[in-house]
Formats: sequence, C-alpha cells, structure tokens
Amino acid sequence: MSTLLLALGLVMIIEGLAYALAPSLIERMLEVLRTLPQTAVRQVGLLIMVSGLILVWFAAQLGAAF
Repeated sequence: MSTLLLALGLVMIIEGLAYALAPSLIERMLEVLRTLPQTAVRQVGLLIMVSGLILVWFAAQLGAAF
C-alpha cells in the first residue's frame, strides 16, 4: 500500500509542477487534444501507460523496492 501511495504522490507532484510552471502550455495541449479523434487520444493514453509499465519493470530490475 505504501508503494501505491508513493507512486500516486509522485504523479501528483509532476502534474502539479506542470500546471504551476506552464499553465499556458497545458491549455494549448488540451486544445490540441480536443481536436484529435477519440481513438487517437486512447492510443496515446495506452502508449503512455505501457511506457510507464516498462519504466516500473526496469526500476524493479535495477533493485527498486516494491
């Protein structure tokens, strides 16, 4: 459970930094996402999810404690 809370906290820190440091960039990114078809947005989401899974696997191989 502590690992899940750690991961969630790290995601919230990164998301918060993006909104705090570059709010106009976030707005432009959202405008671009609105113009894309839902299938493209879904594919990008799946790609990001798989990339995250690979990073977590790689971290575990390097000895990160889970």
